[in-house]
Amino acid sequence: MTQDTAVAGAQNPRAPGARRRREVVAVLLFSGGPIFESSIPLSVFGADRQDTGAPRYRLLVCAGEPVPLLTTGGLELTTPHGLDALSRAGTIVVPAWRSITAPPPATALQALRRAHEEGARIVGLCTGAFALAAAGLLDGRPATTHWMYAPTLAKRYPSVHVDPRELYVDDGDILTSAGTAAGIDLCLHIVRTDHGAEAAAALARRLVVPSRRGSGADRHLDRSLPEEIGGDPLAEVVSWALEHLHEQFDVEALATRAYMSRRTFDRRFRSLTGSAPLQWLITQRVLAAQRLLETSDFSVDEVAGRCGFRSPVALRGHFRRQLGYSPAAYRAAYRSRHPQPDEKPETDAFAVQSAREPRRTVPTQRERPTG
Repeated sequence: MTQDTAVAGAQNPRAPGARRRREVVAVLLFSGGPIFESSIPLSVFGADRQDTGAPRYRLLVCAGEPVPLLTTGGLELTTPHGLDALSRAGTIVVPAWRSITAPPPATALQALRRAHEEGARIVGLCTGAFALAAAGLLDGRPATTHWMYAPTLAKRYPSVHVDPRELYVDDGDILTSAGTAAGIDLCLHIVRTDHGAEAAAALARRLVVPSRRGSGADRHLDRSLPEEIGGDPLAEVVSWALEHLHEQFDVEALATRAYMSRRTFDRRFRSLTGSAPLQWLITQRVLAAQRLLETSDFSVDEVAGRCGFRSPVALRGHFRRQLGYSPAAYRAAYRSRHPQPDEKPETDAFAVQSAREPRRTVPTQRERPTG
């Protein structure tokens, strides 16, 4: 199921201020944004579909930088509002941000922080999570983003608790979604939260999409590569790797299975996925370890072996770099948030400053993907 962290959100409750009603939705756009992600909140919150039983929101489309805004498809957009309109919104959606290495304009970040301080609900779809993180709004919170960029988000903002397997994460007044179509799931979740299941179902029928999709580790481990790779010869090698993560093998072994040189394999893999095979393999092993920590009682040493790491030390290093926790701290935090029927939560899952171990310097010698 999707991660809905109402308990965590309750520890910092924020009620929208008198001037901010959550039915007033501002969509904050930037140049370089993909048209699909940008259109999601416009479609969900911008059309009057009350005749179908769907609720009505008031939409404010805002530019986060000078117009015209150039989309990834080459279209030029102008907006009726600028950053000043964020002061009137109770919900602010950032559909995307164009860079995973550079922050948005300081004025936009300041406007997001001010809106949140005044009680606005802030939503980041896909790479919009990077804008929220740059504003400091994800510090100490759970979040998700597109699986391909999740390791970068975790590394660039180590205080953010990134879970790349979720369709969306609801942390009360801060919400984030995974890549592309998961933005629809999160927007429908917002409608469901605001107006109930029937209203969300009515809107979903009008949009011709499922009213609610499940998520969870099993399904999201299968989202390791874009669907387009399915018809490529590399697909068989990738499938083999996912089925044999418990074995110790490296990228060289995958290149051999693909009957390619290492250099050709690296180039072909990156052209298809946008990710280096070494990083992809490490991420898959970390995801497998994350799932075992959540669902089993295996020791950290056993988890390392079952996920193909050469040693527990290698697991701990990669796990911390990608998710910001030691494996033991992550398990303790997860179980406190998801207690078994006969257990009682002892602490908030992401109040882990006390559970976290001191961060260590990243080793200078590069580790192999298997540890």
